[in-house]
Amino acid sequence: MRPLEGRRFWFVGIGGAGMSALALVARAWGAEVGGSDRARSSYVERLEAAGIQVAIGHDAASVPEGAEVVVSSAIGEDNPELEVTRARGTKTLRRGELLAELVAMRNSIVVAGAHGKTTTTGMIAFVLDRLGLDPAFLIGGEIPQLDGNARAGEGWLVAEGDESDRSLELLRPRIAVLTNVDLDHHATFASENEVRELFDRWLALAPESVRGDELEPVDLDLAVAGEHNRRNAAVALAALELAGVERDDATRVLPEFSGVGRRFERRGEARGVAVYDDYGHHPREIAATLAAARDTAGSGRVLVLFQPHLYSRTRHLAHELAHALAGADAVAVTSVYAAREEPVPGVEGRLVVEALAAERPGMPLAWTPELADAVRFVSRRVRPGDLVLTIGAGDIERAGPLLLEELA
Repeated sequence: MRPLEGRRFWFVGIGGAGMSALALVARAWGAEVGGSDRARSSYVERLEAAGIQVAIGHDAASVPEGAEVVVSSAIGEDNPELEVTRARGTKTLRRGELLAELVAMRNSIVVAGAHGKTTTTGMIAFVLDRLGLDPAFLIGGEIPQLDGNARAGEGWLVAEGDESDRSLELLRPRIAVLTNVDLDHHATFASENEVRELFDRWLALAPESVRGDELEPVDLDLAVAGEHNRRNAAVALAALELAGVERDDATRVLPEFSGVGRRFERRGEARGVAVYDDYGHHPREIAATLAAARDTAGSGRVLVLFQPHLYSRTRHLAHELAHALAGADAVAVTSVYAAREEPVPGVEGRLVVEALAAERPGMPLAWTPELADAVRFVSRRVRPGDLVLTIGAGDIERAGPLLLEELA
């Protein structure tokens, strides 16, 4: 099946998890694909291995004549590739618009929600794969057992839906899945009720839906830790049943699922200290991951390196972030990872540190703007049996290898 035969796409911001997945599936479905990003990454390497041209750096001269330009939500309007596209009058698609096209081409399952959607999407795709049902999938993280974050199989299409830019409302799947509701994108939504209204509108348009808040956590011996993953598994199993998968078959296979990259991912051990990395950036995610870390560490301590993500989130949730981090034994907080946002005067990781100092007086705590400073703070305090968690949605994952090297 090559439904995109004859089309040519240029992806601006191709190196992100969502954009790279779209590019891989679009190419497999017949389109000519290329794109650009500001820096190299593992996703860029995967794209190049698949034969997709990737330009490093954004340059108007890179955009091919006649290509439809697909734009990541992280790309600003002043990007030179967008400027030349507008000057040419070339068709521009937001990431969600192209995803909506792909979803409409197949029997599709789309997973949305504030937390757990990447893991839940991965669980669904994994079960379909292991049962020989050849899914297509587009996932916002690496699934090592599926060799990546995207595939163009012939069965159900499984994808994540994104509420952060409201593009979720463009997607019309056969099965709509909602993991949970929370206010996570303060630059887009004014309240949790506004988020809930968007999800409710979207669910009402789907022939079949799953609501995670109506389900109990599964009682299965999963390979992924934490009650939050037992809840993710319950949602995945409900979606699979609607897709025609026998529950006994799904529950036989699902415990083999070993997780998503950067979701409480073990990075290594040195001097008896285990190092894990996680993508969590919202207070509820951090609390759930710390609970899993406590279970894993047993009698050992849990030390955290936390990188706040987005100025808007840090401004609104500094006290909630501190409350979640109070479950650790020692914490180092870095500068905010800005991503798509401009700095906000007075908003920095220091806000989280101040709130945490007030909540846990005497706790070993540090404001360490640079990752290297956070690594030094933690490395001087660990002892055998401890677990170190690096957590955040930015580039905090770089800290794990640095810490293991420091401890070696």
